[in-house]
Amino acid sequence: MKGQNLGFQGTPEQEAKLRKVIEEHKAMPGCLMPVLQEAQAIYGYLPIEVQTMIADGLGVSLSEVYGVATFYTQFSLTPKGRHRISLCLGTACYVKGADKILAALEKKLGVKCGECTVDGLFSLDSCRCVGACGLAPVMMIDEDVYGKLTVDMLDDILQPYREGKK
Repeated sequence: MKGQNLGFQGTPEQEAKLRKVIEEHKAMPGCLMPVLQEAQAIYGYLPIEVQTMIADGLGVSLSEVYGVATFYTQFSLTPKGRHRISLCLGTACYVKGADKILAALEKKLGVKCGECTVDGLFSLDSCRCVGACGLAPVMMIDEDVYGKLTVDMLDDILQPYREGKK
């Protein structure tokens, strides 16, 4: 099962915050970007339900909101896990087997790159460089850096996060 099946789980408190943000910005020209940025800070991502609230609140079309949200890479339309895994696929890491690490992570977590696990514990993304080429292949989980990775190391690295020790 994929994390994208989680469904929207916003709270009334988050909705109240978003409505306040919309109200504070809606008279300003070019307010869509700051509203989207604040909405993502509130929810962690921009599901269709949040995009719809923004469109309705600002009096713009849902397609305009969606267009901006999908154009800029800073925005995510899928939920992020409690622990964010980012695997470097830059040249040094790729040459040293990052593609095999990614395939193993996808299998172990039951998600594809860009998705979140069903339990919301992990989200898996790739990046182009973390600036630790000497440690290739490199992965970050939250702020923790793991280098010189092998597929055999992954279970031991993930376990403390699963147990709530990290």
